[in-house]
Amino acid sequence: MRIVAQVLDGTYGKPAVGVRARLARASGDDWTTVAEAETSSDGRIEDWDSLHLERGLYRIVFDSDSYFSGLGVTTAYPEVSVIFRTEDQYAAFQVQVILAPYSYSTYFGTTEGPSGHP
Repeated sequence: MRIVAQVLDGTYGKPAVGVRARLARASGDDWTTVAEAETSSDGRIEDWDSLHLERGLYRIVFDSDSYFSGLGVTTAYPEVSVIFRTEDQYAAFQVQVILAPYSYSTYFGTTEGPSGHP
């Protein structure tokens, strides 16, 4: 199973480069950090492809405060947290976030898995 994240800047209409993100998996009543990364020049985090991930409940926390402060803008949401459930061990999951200083939007979907499964 793989998880790919992408962050887009809704204000400037471009990929959000350099957004720090933390991927965590639910563990009882708490969260266990699985990995941390930063978005690339196309706003993607694909570093998580090499991780061995299992089905379960996951959370990605995006550091929108640092991103917008780097642009000289304040934001209402210092972090954007997206919690989602993965059911298919063979799927590739995409989490997309569109950030703006006073709003955000998320999308969660699947793409074809690494072994050809939908």
